[in-house]
Amino acid sequence: MRHYPAGVTVVTLSSPRGPVGFTATSFASLSLDPPLVSFNIAHTSSSLTAMLDAESVVIHFLGEHQQHLAHRFSRAAEERFTDRSLWTSLDTGEPVLHGTPIWLRTTVHQLIPIGDHTFVVGLVTRVHDNTDEEPAAAPLLYYNGRYYRPTLLGD
Repeated sequence: MRHYPAGVTVVTLSSPRGPVGFTATSFASLSLDPPLVSFNIAHTSSSLTAMLDAESVVIHFLGEHQQHLAHRFSRAAEERFTDRSLWTSLDTGEPVLHGTPIWLRTTVHQLIPIGDHTFVVGLVTRVHDNTDEEPAAAPLLYYNGRYYRPTLLGD
């Protein structure tokens, strides 16, 4: 599957032990009515226990300028939230990363263990779109083990 490009997201959530987050390239839209989205988390992930206990998460769509966040949230869990200048918390507790073009707050609708991952379905409760305030960033893509900026093709 490494030969199929994917958009890069960072999923964040709050837990009794503090903020939790991880990079995910499995994000997908599932339904418009109700607004449902999905992503997967590996059973070997250090974030799995917190994810299984979470009531809500924030899914950040990374822009091409945010490769540093994709790397940060794929490193060791204790390193992900050490730079407090990169994030703040919503009133509902979930961490939100600064400068993300778009993020979604979702309630956890369903968790389905499948193979070596858990399929997470979220019901979108809030959409924050920064693209009106500043020029829209092209999405960050992941393909064949590397991050890419998209190149737009002519008509």
